[in-house]
Amino acid sequence: MPASPSTARAINDRVALRLLQQEGPLTAGQLKQLTGLSRPTVADLVERLTAAGLIEVVGESGEQRRGPNARLYGIVADRAHLAALDVRTEGVSVVVCDLLGRELARASVPIADDTGTGPAVEQAVTLVERAAKEAGAERLHTVGVGAPGLIDPATGELRDSSGLPEWHRRLVAALQERLPARVIVENETNLAALAEQRDGAARDRDTFVLLWLGHGTGAAVVLDGRLRRGASGGTGEIGFLPVPGTSTLPSATDCEGGFHSLAGSAAIAELAAGHGLVATAVSPGEPEAAALVRQAVATLSSPSPSSSSSPSPSASSGADRFLSALADRLAIGAASVVAVLDPGCVVLGGEVGQTGGEVLATRVGERLTRMSPLPVEVRASTLGGGAVLRGALLTARESAQDDLFAPRSR
Repeated sequence: MPASPSTARAINDRVALRLLQQEGPLTAGQLKQLTGLSRPTVADLVERLTAAGLIEVVGESGEQRRGPNARLYGIVADRAHLAALDVRTEGVSVVVCDLLGRELARASVPIADDTGTGPAVEQAVTLVERAAKEAGAERLHTVGVGAPGLIDPATGELRDSSGLPEWHRRLVAALQERLPARVIVENETNLAALAEQRDGAARDRDTFVLLWLGHGTGAAVVLDGRLRRGASGGTGEIGFLPVPGTSTLPSATDCEGGFHSLAGSAAIAELAAGHGLVATAVSPGEPEAAALVRQAVATLSSPSPSSSSSPSPSASSGADRFLSALADRLAIGAASVVAVLDPGCVVLGGEVGQTGGEVLATRVGERLTRMSPLPVEVRASTLGGGAVLRGALLTARESAQDDLFAPRSR
């Protein structure tokens, strides 16, 4: 059945808004060309969207053109302000943006292990409020939160998880109480995968697995363009995967003995020490493993041995052996995922995946080729640890746009 006039108008408005969001400011003529709509229909939708406060004239197209046909229309960026949070065990980072995703403020706060639940929550919420004020936002429309742990698929809430601080769960409730905003919570690795697919290493893939390598380990699964969470929200808890090379087996409450014991930051640091490597973190909160992998890659990439500034042969050998041993470990976990899901692409994400770059990704790929009969490409993250904030922002922005761009009853 053909759409009713009101439904057709809503569809046309939504198409136009998405084009303005993706392409930037456009003239009415450009909207007509891109949408295929008639000139009167475009004129009507421009009038409706302007009256609704969703778009405005932001300039003119070309110095030689004047008049209504040359007006450039753009989305009203400050119609809504958004916040994205990256919640880690050691602290919180926040970024505040407008409706177009332009960054207006950024801040972070460390939270010590011995900080009580109440004070930790207060520090985190205050950080968000201060960042919003700095950004000039009277109120936040939507807040996207990325946190470790399981998200209950029925309620969308962060589930109680062993090994994670209590303030994580309390933070979400506090944000909902203190901020007049919609709060959306998602697993940090899932958000990183969304960001890598939109802006990072998986832009050309609709099926892939992100292997998160930071302080801990995790995986996110994207199949046929959709993020898969599982029946209980636990898809990708690869840290609990039983693997060879550990002295014990993981339990329902402790991932010790699982893949985490091979690829978590502490395990990688121990492996690096065995090969004589030391390194200092570049930024506060950076996993020690990321600094060590960066140092190893830099050592291998240094000038030829004839140069006085080049590392000693023993240092190069140690770095090479370390990266090879790390690739062996990562391939074990990746091979299990590939055997079950056949994703065709594995992205080494998180801070470790980014600092390892193509050097580490190539080594893991070579090992997977020998271990698995299924074709798979291994890529290095281009966003690293920043993918969580980026994914949280994308989620918040899409939610806000769905709300603001929805047709209103008349």
